[in-house]
Amino acid sequence: MLVQRIAAFSDGETGGNPAGVVITETLPDSVTMQAVAAEVGYSETAFAAPEGEGWRVRYFAPAMEVPFCGHATIALGAALALRHGDGRFGLRLNEASITVEGWRAEGRLRAALQSPPPRSAPAEKNLISRALALFGWDVTALDSRIPPAIAEAGARHLVLALRDHGVLKAMRYDLAAGRELMATAGIVTIALVHAASPTLFHARNAFAIGGVEEDPATGAAAAALGGYLRDLGWPLDGNILIHQGDEMGMPSRLEVAITSGRGNPVRVSGQARVMDPARG
Repeated sequence: MLVQRIAAFSDGETGGNPAGVVITETLPDSVTMQAVAAEVGYSETAFAAPEGEGWRVRYFAPAMEVPFCGHATIALGAALALRHGDGRFGLRLNEASITVEGWRAEGRLRAALQSPPPRSAPAEKNLISRALALFGWDVTALDSRIPPAIAEAGARHLVLALRDHGVLKAMRYDLAAGRELMATAGIVTIALVHAASPTLFHARNAFAIGGVEEDPATGAAAAALGGYLRDLGWPLDGNILIHQGDEMGMPSRLEVAITSGRGNPVRVSGQARVMDPARG
């Protein structure tokens, strides 16, 4: 089974979040896809097969299937563009239908996804307390302008906004405790963000439930954050830029375009680089 390795949301020829991409005539069974994802070892691998005029897509982390993965969708868009030429491709996920575009620009690959409809709601106090305790913080660490929330755009995330970028950079937590918290809360990641300005965010995403401590670029969380900021009435000019992965030595840049209208899809785009399997 051919696995393409593509880093999504790369910063030029470096960084980005590696994803596996498997394009086949028919999807393998779930057990096989889970085993391949575990062997690849990236935070997610996307599996795609032709279906009608579009593609049937499923996403697997090393430890579980996830309903939606943004960076693996960007990697898939790049792979489809390499195979079929620049274009927009319809994707049917387990719980939604979306599109991804892939194209070449100035000698580099780029891709953009249109997210499932986003939605958000205030996070429960008990969940907030448990999450803060996981990282060794208290409520004074939070940015009151962006209250803790459950934000979704294909997958559920707990969003915690921090006042101090230094606190974000020093983030640490116990993997087993994080996995248990995420499982009981029904969330895929804890999205930790710092607003450097109204349009520039620094982010780190704890992904213990998927079997990895942290994701260097999380497109699904970026879409969810964009939808939440719109719901919140955050001062936007329609776009935000998210810097993620710097603390991991994998700088990633996610561009988020937010149209007006609660629940409308959010566009997340970035560069993609084909990886040398021997070098990463």
